[in-house]
Amino acid sequence: MAGSKAPESSLDAVLAELAALEDPRAREVNEKHGDDHGVNLSKLRAVAKRLKIQQDLSRELWSTGDTAARLLSLLVCRPKDFGKNELDAMLREANRPKVHDWFVNYVVKKSPFAEELRVAWFADPDPVVASAGWALTAERVIKKPEGLNLEKLLDIIEAEMKDAPDRLQWAMNNCLAQIGIEHPGYRSRALDIGERLEVLKDYPTPPNCTSPFAPAWINEMVKRQAAT
Repeated sequence: MAGSKAPESSLDAVLAELAALEDPRAREVNEKHGDDHGVNLSKLRAVAKRLKIQQDLSRELWSTGDTAARLLSLLVCRPKDFGKNELDAMLREANRPKVHDWFVNYVVKKSPFAEELRVAWFADPDPVVASAGWALTAERVIKKPEGLNLEKLLDIIEAEMKDAPDRLQWAMNNCLAQIGIEHPGYRSRALDIGERLEVLKDYPTPPNCTSPFAPAWINEMVKRQAAT
């Protein structure tokens, strides 16, 4: 009807709400991490909580290409409703670190196609796509290691992690740490690889946080496990 107010969950209304949440200080912080948006993530989550699950709106938000809109899209989607090819295309479009991270953790890990995509992405020549494959592999190392060749994973990490591009290196390092934490039989080799490669050894780590340097990470988590 002419002159009627757009519903609260219409794309235009949601984009206007996100624009109103834009904060220059938040943008400055986010841009240091490669994310080009200025919306406080707690406020973004509050919007998502109000909107609830809306798959059509999620796809509309994603199609805008806007980083804040895509983050919101991932919070209001229904992961099992995405097809395998759709998820593959979305990953290749997820060109901001936070979008990539949320997409893998909030959507792909809950998809029935997660294992097929893990295998495909793991071997992809694009290092950002491959990093998603490694992230899913680290998840399996923790939750469902049966069928994984941990020795071969360590071989690849030992040969390639040192010179891997940042996002791929981070994901491989995470996998290395999880192998060392979760699988005592491979712990000494994981520690040795970490010590020799020194990847993320000097990464700035806030007080009371665990360093991402694999040997420090492994030893800290094993110590915590022993204390429980």
